[in-house]
Amino acid sequence: MLYELLYPLAQDATIFNLLRYITFRTAGATVTAIFICLIFGGFFVNLLKKYQIRESIREELPESHKSKAGTPTMGGLIIIMGIVIPTLLWADLSNFYVNVALIVTVWLGALGFLDDYLKVVKKRPRGLVGRFKLVGQVTLGLLVALILIYDAPSGSAFGSTEMPFLKNVTIPWGVFYIPLVILVITGTSNAVNLTDGLDGLAIGLCGICFFAFAGLAYITGRLDYSDYLQVEYMAGSGELTVFCGAAIGATLGFLWFNSNPAEVFMGDTGALALGGILGVLALLLKKELLLVILGGVFVAEALSVILQVGSFKLTGKRIFKMAPLHHHFELLGWPEQKVVVRFWIIGALFALLALATLKVR
Repeated sequence: MLYELLYPLAQDATIFNLLRYITFRTAGATVTAIFICLIFGGFFVNLLKKYQIRESIREELPESHKSKAGTPTMGGLIIIMGIVIPTLLWADLSNFYVNVALIVTVWLGALGFLDDYLKVVKKRPRGLVGRFKLVGQVTLGLLVALILIYDAPSGSAFGSTEMPFLKNVTIPWGVFYIPLVILVITGTSNAVNLTDGLDGLAIGLCGICFFAFAGLAYITGRLDYSDYLQVEYMAGSGELTVFCGAAIGATLGFLWFNSNPAEVFMGDTGALALGGILGVLALLLKKELLLVILGGVFVAEALSVILQVGSFKLTGKRIFKMAPLHHHFELLGWPEQKVVVRFWIIGALFALLALATLKVR
């Protein structure tokens, strides 16, 4: 919005020429997102308390979690507001990549909100029935796939994936591209949802991933940098850097309230949206395989649940003390804060490894 309104004034006042730079607008989006979350976050938390929008703790969780009962939830609305508003203000709203990212953010945020609403307000313990939630995720994945295939700007043909560690090697998915998009959108949104079990854990890991994606988007959208690093150049994709900046700011702003002891939980409203954003960024930048490295902690959390359930059904035995993985370490005696910070460190290492693949090829 600011880009469309103010940049044309650059011919009369050179200060507005700053808006042509993605780096400047990314910084603006990041700072705006932080301030939005900090200014409105406290008010929103008090509003949730007033209307008794509070989390109920499942009986099977570790004993230390019982004290968290009654903490306000659905704080994901703060995150979504912190992402969408700065993006609308600072990004080029005619950009294809930004529009797709916003669609995914709002869609999954609404789906998560419906799930939280049914659980917290309507007092349905299961919230939105699993198959209905899956239908919403799959439908979005199908929509995104069709948009990428049939509505992508010229020069941005989708349907292939860059191979990490290898130069100029891509995997053409052909008829399997649509299932891939659905899998990425559904898988990432659920993986972040599973990881959101400790104060600050999921939001901190997402912030690390968004920071890495901001760098990847900037490189992919610049002909000189992409040529030097032998990354496929995608005209216009650099605008996603502004979107990532807003996402980084929103994660930092929400962490102010979500750090231990949390004043508010993001709920499915935030977790599904954040996971979907990670997935769509990977799809838009053709980094689907790199996402497995970049989001290594999320992958481990999701795999721990799959392995735990599979092992129990096949053998009657559990591999972990409890799944997802962060609860296993809690039951080993690690304090919650130690689990969170150590997982952040591992997440940062995965992000550095993902970025290193641009050179180690």
